[in-house]
Amino acid sequence: MVDGVWRIESAHIVGTLARLTGDIGHAEDLAHEAVVDALTQWPSAGIPSNPAAWLTAVAKRKAIDGWRRRERLDARYQELGLDLGSGTAALPADDAAWQPIDDDVLRLIFTACHPVLGREAQIALTLRIVGGLTTEEIARLFLVPVATVQARITRAKKTLSAARVPFEVPDPGEWSARLSSVLGAVYLIFSEGYAATSGEHWMRVDLANEALRLGRVLAALVPREPEVLALVALMELQASRFGARVQTDGTPILLVDQDRSRWDRSQIARGRALLARSDALGRGRGSYALQAAIAERHATAPNVDGTDWAHIVLLYEALGQLAPNPVVELNRAVAVSMATGPASALLIVDRLASGGALAGSHLLPSVRGELLSQLGRTDEARSELTTAAALAGNSRERAVLRAKAAALAP
Repeated sequence: MVDGVWRIESAHIVGTLARLTGDIGHAEDLAHEAVVDALTQWPSAGIPSNPAAWLTAVAKRKAIDGWRRRERLDARYQELGLDLGSGTAALPADDAAWQPIDDDVLRLIFTACHPVLGREAQIALTLRIVGGLTTEEIARLFLVPVATVQARITRAKKTLSAARVPFEVPDPGEWSARLSSVLGAVYLIFSEGYAATSGEHWMRVDLANEALRLGRVLAALVPREPEVLALVALMELQASRFGARVQTDGTPILLVDQDRSRWDRSQIARGRALLARSDALGRGRGSYALQAAIAERHATAPNVDGTDWAHIVLLYEALGQLAPNPVVELNRAVAVSMATGPASALLIVDRLASGGALAGSHLLPSVRGELLSQLGRTDEARSELTTAAALAGNSRERAVLRAKAAALAP
């Protein structure tokens, strides 16, 4: 129960505490102390009716106790009391263009993506405090050692504190400088929800839905930013498949086997409308718009065989030019295999493998195993799928890969 509450509510809890204390690192420490209290008290006292509110209240009391011990209670305690009884501060009368973000989680993201931090630190810190991911999960996402991620997050918190970065909404004139990092963080949170890198569940729908909610708020704040609209379009289109991606027991259902009648058509319509709005702004398609266009092709196809794979290959080629990435190239290889056959796709995958791309990831051997299987090279395919299963961090995905390898047994 504690683990579930933390994964779902940690961003809101830490965001609330950061608003009160003005320090993200201190806010997370307070939240962790409250979790320790929950583990101690809930087994005997019972689980409260609102666990997240309980954790937040306990953490606030700890903040007050800390201020009292440092003999700075008077001003801080008065500030806290006023804050608890009020909403957001009144807007300056002379700034009619100011648009407040009345959302602690978005404040948390904008603070974590402050320019004083490097991009890698911004993303790692956001995934940790907003996405609730463990350092192990973040390390898997970036294919780096756990110690590297831990060091990045620790340095990021210290840097924000040393630079006295306020926990507040930046002026609208500063949004563009942070928007790219904010969008990247939101999409990585969604991606972890769409396909969890570890754990017992293939998806974390609560995490994906929170990312989608944040994206919708951002789109309302900056409705003329094409990539913001495109990102929300992409998430809407991808989320439309959630109802068809797992069986009742949690077993993954791959795209080729999904019942497309269970796809959320209203969500698909929203995604397509947002992509059209992004295109209508006339600034050309960025990386999120290209990905949304790929998702749209899947969403509107009657089945796998009826998908316009040739057009999807073109979209991946454009995406690869705009945002070169080995995962994009691997996805292009999958599309090429569907458009022209596995032999040409295998050449792309082998080039990636020879260059050391995605070393340590299960993605490349899993795709290579599929292609080899289609070419009738069964022994090699089984070996690749077995390797992929050993590398996969998610138990559900690991089981799927093992089943595929077993099906190729002599």
